[in-house]
Amino acid sequence: MSVPTIKPLWRGVVIVLAVAFAYFRVLAKLSHDWWTDENYSHGLLIPFIIGYILWVQREKLISERSEPSVLFGGALVLFGLVGVWAGIAGAELFTQRISLVILLAGIVIYFWGARLVKSLAVPFALLLLAIPIPAIIFNKIAFPLQLFASRCAVWSMRMLDIPVLRQGNVIELMPLNSATTKKLEVVEACSGIRSLMTLITLALVFAYFTDPSNRPGKTEQQTSPRWKSYGFWRSVIIVVSAVPIAILTNAMRVSGTGVLAHYYGTKVADGFFHAFSGWVVYIVAFLLLFAVGWTLDRIPVLGSRPSESKERPGITFAAQSLSPTTRVAESEAND
Repeated sequence: MSVPTIKPLWRGVVIVLAVAFAYFRVLAKLSHDWWTDENYSHGLLIPFIIGYILWVQREKLISERSEPSVLFGGALVLFGLVGVWAGIAGAELFTQRISLVILLAGIVIYFWGARLVKSLAVPFALLLLAIPIPAIIFNKIAFPLQLFASRCAVWSMRMLDIPVLRQGNVIELMPLNSATTKKLEVVEACSGIRSLMTLITLALVFAYFTDPSNRPGKTEQQTSPRWKSYGFWRSVIIVVSAVPIAILTNAMRVSGTGVLAHYYGTKVADGFFHAFSGWVVYIVAFLLLFAVGWTLDRIPVLGSRPSESKERPGITFAAQSLSPTTRVAESEAND
């Protein structure tokens, strides 16, 4: 049974308008944060990426078996509405935004079932990655990254015999031709959390579109659980690898800034090099992600593609199953 189209059409329009009305302020504030907060500026592209995924996978989604769950789906919808009410009452933006994801999942389960939610796991994950995390959690992640980047910078400078002193996330050094020491602070923007959030999102998109099972127009059903497939673990490895790649590339950026600050002064940390190095970090990080995917694709996987040696026995068996009359006819034709 395929996923039925909601009829009449006005029912779907009413649902969209109702969600937009209930979450108008939430969506407006979220869009504003995407536009003003550089840590989550990648969120501006998320709606377009999700829309593209839904469009190219429309045949696969339509072919999914519909198993509506009115009870479970309705409970999630109710839970989402309670969540947005509680978030507004407590002025907690994260609760309001998470409730939107819960509400959308509940609507999908209510009309089509949990199977379709599994097929929409990547769009839901992208939506979650676009939601700014609470400040208390953000700071818990950002500050250790600041310390790690500053330690890497000090280690790199000492390897080059550059005298340097570190106090927390503040690096004190003596630029050439300078009579006084200068301080180079690894601020929150240089912690790497910005590139971390963006790179995890990029890794998820990259892993999804390079997964052979997600090719447009591929609608056949899987005979084994998704988590047992090679494509699933390939995607997991690519997404997980984004974390160390983002941290290490940002540490390289801070280290390079510290070295250049010794030779050319601390102004290099605020000028063209600072902005240019940010773009270079993204490019290098993506190339490393691509290298991870390329390496995984070169690893032979047993059973992922039938080899010629496995196909030959089937051909031999078919030839042996021919009747004697057919064999005689073939031998006379060959003569």
